[in-house]
Amino acid sequence: MTKFQNTIIRIPFIGKVILVAYRAKTALGYFVGPLSNLIKWLFWSKEITNYSYDIEENNKKYLSSLIADILNVEFDTVMTYIREIEKDTELKRHIEDVTANSSLSFLADKEVQYGRRVGWYAFARALKPKIIIETGVEKGLGACVLAAALKRNKEEGYEGKYFGTDNDITAGYLFSGDYADYGSILYGDSIESLTKFDGTIDLFINDSDHSEDYEADEYNTIANKLSEHAIVLGDNSHVTNKLLNFSLKTNRHFIFFQEKPSEHWHPGAGIGISFNR
Repeated sequence: MTKFQNTIIRIPFIGKVILVAYRAKTALGYFVGPLSNLIKWLFWSKEITNYSYDIEENNKKYLSSLIADILNVEFDTVMTYIREIEKDTELKRHIEDVTANSSLSFLADKEVQYGRRVGWYAFARALKPKIIIETGVEKGLGACVLAAALKRNKEEGYEGKYFGTDNDITAGYLFSGDYADYGSILYGDSIESLTKFDGTIDLFINDSDHSEDYEADEYNTIANKLSEHAIVLGDNSHVTNKLLNFSLKTNRHFIFFQEKPSEHWHPGAGIGISFNR
């Protein structure tokens, strides 16, 4: 028995106080990093929603391994795609320039960071999809990332098109220039747009209204529009189980990836992944 444990046994009250203090110190150790990052963020960041950040290096490797296993491709191939989007200076310059000239520039950070979207990019590069749909475009960061993947795919001989849906007619201001050549945004209610959509979807990303019922309705609406080996990604799967339920109902596999932000207070979201073997 340790000296610390003996102290607790001999002096019950003081021992209890010491134990509480010891446990508090241990627990608070998990919050020091995020709190430090929060303080820096409060003074250096301008964002108020849809926070942008990079994810930790090991987190990228775990994501690459997961995607490689799902798609039956090499780990190094997926990592190459992630490095590709990270080193895409043309895309970063486009986002920086458009952001700087936007009326919302006072709410955006200068540094371009993709977080879990590097996984979206890797899926789009590995799948070579003919049709990608993303519901919920917001400023269009994800749209640009996916269009950049389609651009690379076209250079390799694989044509593809992106469709975004959003009920805000001001959404998608980043999706412009050469990137807009690879798709379009369907403005209006997402469910209505998906219902009217006439085509086979190879990669579907849910990132619109995050209410549980609406998310479920989107999956149900596109169920019969998915190609045989289509991938469905849920951007709200860290909050709801709707993509899991959809996968079980339609005999699809489901895996969840938890992102781990680098030097940021946010605990991270993730990617729900529904797929067929």
